[in-house]
Amino acid sequence: MSVGIALVVENDKTDGPGRLGDWLTEAGLELEVCRPYLGEPLPDTLDGYAAFVVLGGEQNAYPAPDGSPGAPWFPALEGLLRKAVRYQVPTLAICLGGQLLATAHAGTVERSQAGPEIAASLVGRRDACDADPLFAPIPFAPDVLQWHYDEITELPHGAVLLAASPRYPHQAFRLGTKSWGTQFHIECDTAMYAGWVNHNRDNLQERGIDPDQLIAAVDAAQEDLREVWQPLAARFAAIALGTHPEPRTPRLLPVIGQ
Repeated sequence: MSVGIALVVENDKTDGPGRLGDWLTEAGLELEVCRPYLGEPLPDTLDGYAAFVVLGGEQNAYPAPDGSPGAPWFPALEGLLRKAVRYQVPTLAICLGGQLLATAHAGTVERSQAGPEIAASLVGRRDACDADPLFAPIPFAPDVLQWHYDEITELPHGAVLLAASPRYPHQAFRLGTKSWGTQFHIECDTAMYAGWVNHNRDNLQERGIDPDQLIAAVDAAQEDLREVWQPLAARFAAIALGTHPEPRTPRLLPVIGQ
């Protein structure tokens, strides 16, 4: 197997790799997309994969009241996420994927007490980004796309918080050295997000959200989203391919006059 292959798990037919997939392939990764909702089996290990990407979906990351998982393949997927952290396979987990990265490592995901977050919005960069190889260049308040009813209420032990917002404090985090999770979406173009909106128009209107204004806001944010998240995708691919420069300690210059 080529060292440049990224395993991409698509949990829902409405949330494919989208623009993120284009950015990763442009940066040198080849995508192998697994669609377990169609019955495609997950691999037992991540051996031979350069990277691992887990996308979003409508399911819950926590079990149903009867104890059954949010989807039949989630236990196996959580097992892969644990292996990714343990064996330092570069991993990017988006929205539901980020929630599963948390629950796979004893974090907590629950129905959000603050209500759903559905919008083109901003998140706040945390100081811990300064030492993070993927998030270090992220601006103070990057644009993101949100669509979630659940949230990560407790990060796993040892997780590093990288982005937050007032109502939803756990917006992005890192586990180990090479596994990142986000609560927000970066893969959506306008058409993908508009599909979600159009499928939920009545529900959105009941919540006081104008569907057409929401689509317009998402469309207006596309260029700002690309400016931030395409370079992040390129950095992720470089980490996976081993071409991302390691941090270097600055060379101390002699003091003039000594």
